Amino acid sequence: MTAPSTFGLSSEARNLHWLLSNLVEEVPGILSVAVVSSDGLLLLSSDPGRNTEAREASSEKPTGPRGSAADLATVVSGIGSLTIGTSKLMDFGPVKHTMVTMDEGSLFVMSISDGSLLGVHGSADCDMSVVAYHMALFVGRAGHVLTPELRSELRKNLETESTGSPR
Repeated sequence: MTAPSTFGLSSEARNLHWLLSNLVEEVPGILSVAVVSSDGLLLLSSDPGRNTEAREASSEKPTGPRGSAADLATVVSGIGSLTIGTSKLMDFGPVKHTMVTMDEGSLFVMSISDGSLLGVHGSADCDMSVVAYHMALFVGRAGHVLTPELRSELRKNLETESTGSPR
């Protein structure tokens, strides 16, 4: 994982970057992570520099859905929207988390706060209960600080990183 630059960010934003990096590095089987806003925008990623062009230029095997943080954010947002709609239709209350297991891996989506979501792409051999536990810890630590101002700061930082322009 390439650590994103946190230079010039608020202490809350640096803490969220640290929490996300720690989640990926400490939990076996996690391949990539994305934090997505309620409107589907990527806010924070374990691999913010991996875009389509970098993936095509590299012979390295992708580690996320098609190797892109934006792809993971899109999938997480779509699944989040679908499960929220299902929850309303069935009148069972808010969605807490969603797991999708496939032959070659798993996808976990967990609500953070006011519609923001945490998405984790895990390997086929990851321990789902361990991943879910650590996701819950992340949500507990990040949920109360993910304010509209912080979401805006994270989004601007991600845009700056992807364009390579100075802050």
